[in-house]
Amino acid sequence: MERFKLIVSESLRSLGANVSTTLAATVTVLIGMFLLGLFIAFGSWVVSWSNHVKRELVVHVYYCTNDTCAKEASAGQMNRIARTASASPLVKRVVFVSKEDALAQMKRKHPDEVAALPTNPFPNALTVVPKKGEDVEKVAALFSADPTLGIDKVDFGRQTTHKVLRLAHVIEAFFVIAVLLLLAASTLLIANTIRLSIFSRRREIEVMKLVGATNWFVRGPFMLEGVLCGVAGAIGAVVLLVLGKEIALPSLLHTGPLNAGSDVNALAFSLNALILVGTGLLLGAAGSAVTIRRFLQV
Repeated sequence: MERFKLIVSESLRSLGANVSTTLAATVTVLIGMFLLGLFIAFGSWVVSWSNHVKRELVVHVYYCTNDTCAKEASAGQMNRIARTASASPLVKRVVFVSKEDALAQMKRKHPDEVAALPTNPFPNALTVVPKKGEDVEKVAALFSADPTLGIDKVDFGRQTTHKVLRLAHVIEAFFVIAVLLLLAASTLLIANTIRLSIFSRRREIEVMKLVGATNWFVRGPFMLEGVLCGVAGAIGAVVLLVLGKEIALPSLLHTGPLNAGSDVNALAFSLNALILVGTGLLLGAAGSAVTIRRFLQV
Protein backbone atom coordinates (compact mmCIF):
# COMPACT_ATOMS: atom_id res chain seq x y z
CA MET A 1 0.00 0.00 0.00
CA GLU A 2 2.84 2.39 0.84
CA ARG A 3 4.48 1.64 -2.50
CA PHE A 4 1.19 2.28 -4.30
CA LYS A 5 0.76 5.60 -2.49
CA LEU A 6 4.29 6.53 -3.48
CA ILE A 7 3.61 5.69 -7.13
CA VAL A 8 0.43 7.78 -7.09
CA SER A 9 2.13 10.74 -5.43
CA GLU A 10 5.04 10.54 -7.89
CA SER A 11 2.62 10.46 -10.83
CA LEU A 12 0.67 13.48 -9.58
CA ARG A 13 3.89 15.38 -8.84
CA SER A 14 5.23 14.60 -12.30
CA LEU A 15 1.98 15.62 -13.97
CA GLY A 16 2.06 18.95 -12.15
CA ALA A 17 5.73 19.54 -12.93
CA ASN A 18 5.33 18.79 -16.63
CA VAL A 19 2.12 20.61 -17.42
CA SER A 20 2.92 21.22 -21.09
CA THR A 21 3.65 17.59 -21.99
CA THR A 22 0.75 16.38 -19.82
CA LEU A 23 -1.60 18.77 -21.60
CA ALA A 24 -0.23 17.71 -24.99
CA ALA A 25 -0.78 14.03 -24.21
CA THR A 26 -4.29 14.65 -22.88
CA VAL A 27 -5.32 16.78 -25.85
CA THR A 28 -3.89 14.17 -28.23
CA VAL A 29 -5.99 11.49 -26.57
CA LEU A 30 -9.02 13.81 -26.61
CA ILE A 31 -8.73 14.47 -30.34
CA GLY A 32 -8.13 10.82 -31.17
CA MET A 33 -11.00 9.57 -28.99
CA PHE A 34 -13.34 12.30 -30.25
CA LEU A 35 -12.68 11.27 -33.85
CA LEU A 36 -13.02 7.61 -32.90
CA GLY A 37 -16.32 8.29 -31.14
CA LEU A 38 -17.65 10.19 -34.14
CA PHE A 39 -16.62 7.42 -36.49
CA ILE A 40 -18.09 4.69 -34.29
CA ALA A 41 -21.40 6.58 -34.13
CA PHE A 42 -21.55 7.41 -37.82
CA GLY A 43 -20.11 4.08 -38.95
CA SER A 44 -22.52 2.04 -36.83
CA TRP A 45 -25.40 4.15 -38.20
CA VAL A 46 -24.28 3.47 -41.77
CA VAL A 47 -23.99 -0.27 -41.07
CA SER A 48 -27.47 -0.18 -39.51
CA TRP A 49 -28.76 1.61 -42.60
CA SER A 50 -27.18 -1.00 -44.90
CA ASN A 51 -28.87 -3.74 -42.84
CA HIS A 52 -32.14 -1.83 -43.16
CA VAL A 53 -31.74 -1.75 -46.94
CA LYS A 54 -30.91 -5.46 -47.02
CA ARG A 55 -34.05 -6.23 -45.02
CA GLU A 56 -36.09 -4.62 -47.78
CA LEU A 57 -34.83 -7.14 -50.34
CA VAL A 58 -37.68 -9.56 -51.02
CA VAL A 59 -38.77 -12.09 -53.66
CA HIS A 60 -42.08 -11.57 -55.46
CA VAL A 61 -43.76 -14.68 -56.83
CA TYR A 62 -46.56 -13.76 -59.23
CA TYR A 63 -49.26 -16.35 -59.79
CA CYS A 64 -50.76 -17.07 -63.21
CA THR A 65 -53.87 -15.21 -64.35
CA ASN A 66 -56.10 -15.80 -67.35
CA ASP A 67 -54.37 -12.91 -69.12
CA THR A 68 -50.82 -14.14 -68.63
CA CYS A 69 -51.20 -17.92 -68.74
CA ALA A 70 -53.50 -20.44 -70.31
CA LYS A 71 -55.02 -21.15 -66.93
CA GLU A 72 -55.27 -19.19 -63.68
CA ALA A 73 -53.41 -20.59 -60.67
CA SER A 74 -55.68 -22.66 -58.45
CA ALA A 75 -55.94 -22.32 -54.68
CA GLY A 76 -54.17 -25.66 -54.28
CA GLN A 77 -51.22 -24.53 -56.40
CA MET A 78 -50.92 -21.26 -54.48
CA ASN A 79 -51.03 -23.08 -51.13
CA ARG A 80 -48.40 -25.56 -52.29
CA ILE A 81 -46.04 -22.76 -53.35
CA ALA A 82 -46.60 -20.95 -50.04
CA ARG A 83 -45.78 -24.14 -48.09
CA THR A 84 -42.59 -24.58 -50.13
CA ALA A 85 -41.51 -21.06 -49.22
CA SER A 86 -42.39 -21.43 -45.52
CA ALA A 87 -40.50 -24.72 -45.25
CA SER A 88 -37.20 -23.20 -46.39
CA PRO A 89 -34.70 -22.35 -43.59
CA LEU A 90 -33.67 -19.30 -45.65
CA VAL A 91 -37.13 -17.72 -45.45
CA LYS A 92 -38.14 -15.44 -42.60
CA ARG A 93 -41.70 -14.57 -43.58
CA VAL A 94 -44.21 -15.30 -46.33
CA VAL A 95 -46.96 -12.80 -47.14
CA PHE A 96 -49.83 -13.46 -49.55
CA VAL A 97 -50.84 -10.35 -51.51
CA SER A 98 -54.18 -10.73 -53.24
CA LYS A 99 -54.99 -8.86 -56.44
CA GLU A 100 -57.37 -6.65 -54.44
CA ASP A 101 -54.62 -5.78 -51.93
CA ALA A 102 -52.22 -5.02 -54.77
CA LEU A 103 -54.75 -2.69 -56.38
CA ALA A 104 -55.40 -0.94 -53.06
CA GLN A 105 -51.67 -0.41 -52.53
CA MET A 106 -51.27 1.09 -55.99
CA LYS A 107 -54.27 3.37 -55.38
CA ARG A 108 -52.50 4.81 -52.35
CA LYS A 109 -49.30 5.39 -54.31
CA HIS A 110 -50.69 6.42 -57.71
CA PRO A 111 -54.38 7.30 -57.33
CA ASP A 112 -54.74 9.13 -60.64
CA GLU A 113 -53.23 6.37 -62.78
CA VAL A 114 -55.15 3.58 -61.04
CA ALA A 115 -58.46 5.44 -61.34
CA ALA A 116 -58.17 5.28 -65.12
CA LEU A 117 -57.84 1.46 -65.20
CA PRO A 118 -60.96 -0.33 -66.52
CA THR A 119 -60.22 -3.56 -64.61
CA ASN A 120 -57.82 -4.87 -62.00
CA PRO A 121 -54.66 -5.93 -63.89
CA PHE A 122 -52.75 -7.16 -60.84
CA PRO A 123 -52.28 -10.88 -60.16
CA ASN A 124 -52.29 -12.69 -56.85
CA ALA A 125 -48.74 -12.77 -55.54
CA LEU A 126 -46.53 -14.08 -52.78
CA THR A 127 -43.97 -11.86 -51.07
CA VAL A 128 -41.15 -13.97 -49.64
CA VAL A 129 -38.86 -12.25 -47.11
CA PRO A 130 -35.45 -13.93 -46.63
CA LYS A 131 -33.81 -14.10 -43.20
CA LYS A 132 -30.71 -12.42 -44.64
CA GLY A 133 -30.58 -10.04 -47.57
CA GLU A 134 -27.63 -11.95 -48.97
CA ASP A 135 -29.86 -15.02 -49.44
CA VAL A 136 -32.43 -13.30 -51.66
CA GLU A 137 -31.10 -14.94 -54.83
CA LYS A 138 -31.08 -18.37 -53.19
CA VAL A 139 -34.67 -17.84 -52.08
CA ALA A 140 -35.65 -16.82 -55.62
CA ALA A 141 -34.08 -20.05 -56.90
CA LEU A 142 -36.68 -22.03 -54.89
CA PHE A 143 -39.27 -20.99 -57.47
CA SER A 144 -39.32 -21.10 -61.24
CA ALA A 145 -41.71 -19.45 -63.66
CA ASP A 146 -43.79 -22.41 -64.78
CA PRO A 147 -47.47 -22.02 -65.82
CA THR A 148 -48.09 -25.70 -65.04
CA LEU A 149 -47.21 -24.94 -61.40
CA GLY A 150 -49.26 -21.76 -61.36
CA ILE A 151 -46.26 -19.38 -61.36
CA ASP A 152 -46.15 -16.70 -64.03
CA LYS A 153 -43.05 -14.77 -62.91
CA VAL A 154 -40.46 -14.62 -60.13
CA ASP A 155 -38.87 -11.25 -59.52
CA PHE A 156 -36.33 -10.03 -56.96
CA GLY A 157 -34.77 -7.12 -58.84
CA ARG A 158 -31.54 -8.87 -59.72
CA GLN A 159 -29.51 -5.80 -60.74
CA THR A 160 -30.77 -3.62 -57.88
CA THR A 161 -30.20 -6.42 -55.38
CA HIS A 162 -26.61 -6.95 -56.51
CA LYS A 163 -25.91 -3.21 -56.28
CA VAL A 164 -27.42 -2.96 -52.78
CA LEU A 165 -25.48 -5.97 -51.47
CA ARG A 166 -22.24 -4.75 -53.04
CA LEU A 167 -22.70 -1.31 -51.45
CA ALA A 168 -23.50 -2.84 -48.06
CA HIS A 169 -20.38 -5.02 -48.12
CA VAL A 170 -18.20 -2.06 -49.15
CA ILE A 171 -19.64 0.06 -46.30
CA GLU A 172 -19.03 -2.65 -43.69
CA ALA A 173 -15.46 -3.29 -44.89
CA PHE A 174 -14.70 0.44 -45.01
CA PHE A 175 -16.01 0.89 -41.45
CA VAL A 176 -13.80 -1.89 -40.05
CA ILE A 177 -10.67 -0.72 -41.91
CA ALA A 178 -11.21 2.94 -40.98
CA VAL A 179 -11.65 2.13 -37.27
CA LEU A 180 -8.45 0.05 -37.27
CA LEU A 181 -6.51 2.82 -39.03
CA LEU A 182 -7.84 5.45 -36.63
CA LEU A 183 -6.88 3.32 -33.63
CA ALA A 184 -3.38 2.81 -35.05
CA ALA A 185 -2.96 6.53 -35.75
CA SER A 186 -4.21 7.45 -32.26
CA THR A 187 -1.83 4.95 -30.68
CA LEU A 188 1.15 6.37 -32.57
CA LEU A 189 0.25 9.96 -31.70
CA ILE A 190 -0.24 9.16 -28.03
CA ALA A 191 2.96 7.09 -27.88
CA ASN A 192 4.99 9.90 -29.50
CA THR A 193 3.57 12.50 -27.11
CA ILE A 194 4.29 10.32 -24.08
CA ARG A 195 7.77 9.63 -25.47
CA LEU A 196 8.50 13.36 -25.35
CA SER A 197 7.34 13.47 -21.73
CA ILE A 198 9.54 10.53 -20.76
CA PHE A 199 12.52 11.80 -22.76
CA SER A 200 12.44 15.09 -20.87
CA ARG A 201 12.88 13.13 -17.61
CA ARG A 202 15.39 10.54 -18.77
CA ARG A 203 17.95 11.80 -16.24
CA GLU A 204 15.49 11.17 -13.43
CA ILE A 205 14.93 7.62 -14.68
CA GLU A 206 18.67 6.97 -14.90
CA VAL A 207 19.18 8.16 -11.31
CA MET A 208 16.32 5.96 -10.05
CA LYS A 209 17.82 2.94 -11.81
CA LEU A 210 21.32 3.66 -10.49
CA VAL A 211 20.12 3.78 -6.86
CA GLY A 212 18.47 0.34 -7.24
CA ALA A 213 14.88 0.99 -8.30
CA THR A 214 13.27 -1.95 -10.11
CA ASN A 215 11.89 -1.64 -13.61
CA TRP A 216 8.31 -1.88 -12.39
CA PHE A 217 8.90 0.75 -9.68
CA VAL A 218 10.18 3.11 -12.39
CA ARG A 219 7.52 2.13 -14.87
CA GLY A 220 4.61 2.43 -12.41
CA PRO A 221 4.33 6.25 -12.16
CA PHE A 222 4.70 6.69 -15.92
CA MET A 223 2.04 4.08 -16.66
CA LEU A 224 -0.28 5.71 -14.15
CA GLU A 225 0.38 9.07 -15.82
CA GLY A 226 -0.51 7.55 -19.17
CA VAL A 227 -3.71 6.07 -17.72
CA LEU A 228 -4.72 9.40 -16.18
CA CYS A 229 -4.00 11.28 -19.41
CA GLY A 230 -5.87 8.68 -21.43
CA VAL A 231 -8.93 8.69 -19.18
CA ALA A 232 -8.96 12.52 -18.95
CA GLY A 233 -8.73 12.83 -22.74
CA ALA A 234 -11.44 10.22 -23.28
CA ILE A 235 -13.77 11.92 -20.79
CA GLY A 236 -13.17 15.22 -22.58
CA ALA A 237 -14.05 13.55 -25.87
CA VAL A 238 -17.25 12.16 -24.34
CA VAL A 239 -18.20 15.66 -23.13
CA LEU A 240 -17.71 17.05 -26.65
CA LEU A 241 -19.78 14.21 -28.10
CA VAL A 242 -22.55 14.92 -25.56
CA LEU A 243 -22.61 18.55 -26.68
CA GLY A 244 -22.75 17.47 -30.33
CA LYS A 245 -25.47 14.93 -29.52
CA GLU A 246 -27.64 17.55 -27.80
CA ILE A 247 -27.04 20.38 -30.27
CA ALA A 248 -26.47 18.97 -33.75
CA LEU A 249 -27.95 15.47 -33.74
CA PRO A 250 -31.67 16.34 -33.29
CA SER A 251 -31.76 18.40 -36.49
CA LEU A 252 -29.96 15.67 -38.42
CA LEU A 253 -32.32 12.96 -37.20
CA HIS A 254 -35.60 14.77 -37.76
CA THR A 255 -35.01 16.87 -40.85
CA GLY A 256 -31.56 15.96 -42.12
CA PRO A 257 -29.90 13.11 -44.01
CA LEU A 258 -29.91 10.76 -41.00
CA ASN A 259 -33.72 10.49 -40.98
CA ALA A 260 -33.86 7.02 -42.52
CA GLY A 261 -36.40 5.16 -40.40
CA SER A 262 -37.01 4.04 -36.84
CA ASP A 263 -35.05 0.81 -37.27
CA VAL A 264 -31.86 2.63 -38.35
CA ASN A 265 -29.84 3.58 -35.28
CA ALA A 266 -26.25 4.23 -34.28
CA LEU A 267 -24.54 2.38 -31.45
CA ALA A 268 -25.97 3.35 -28.06
CA PHE A 269 -24.25 6.49 -26.76
CA SER A 270 -23.54 4.98 -23.34
CA LEU A 271 -21.79 2.01 -24.95
CA ASN A 272 -19.86 4.34 -27.26
CA ALA A 273 -18.72 6.38 -24.22
CA LEU A 274 -17.58 3.23 -22.39
CA ILE A 275 -15.60 2.15 -25.47
CA LEU A 276 -13.88 5.54 -25.63
CA VAL A 277 -12.97 5.61 -21.93
CA GLY A 278 -11.71 2.03 -22.05
CA THR A 279 -9.74 2.67 -25.23
CA GLY A 280 -8.23 5.87 -23.81
CA LEU A 281 -7.19 4.00 -20.66
CA LEU A 282 -5.59 1.15 -22.61
CA LEU A 283 -3.84 3.45 -25.09
CA GLY A 284 -2.44 5.63 -22.31
CA ALA A 285 -1.13 2.65 -20.34
CA ALA A 286 0.20 0.81 -23.39
CA GLY A 287 1.83 3.95 -24.83
CA SER A 288 3.65 4.60 -21.54
CA ALA A 289 4.69 0.98 -21.04
CA VAL A 290 6.07 0.56 -24.56
CA THR A 291 7.79 3.94 -24.68
CA ILE A 292 9.60 3.71 -21.36
CA ARG A 293 11.21 0.33 -22.16
CA ARG A 294 14.15 1.89 -24.00
CA PHE A 295 14.92 4.15 -21.03
CA LEU A 296 15.07 1.26 -18.55
CA GLN A 297 18.29 -0.12 -20.08
CA VAL A 298 20.80 1.67 -17.87
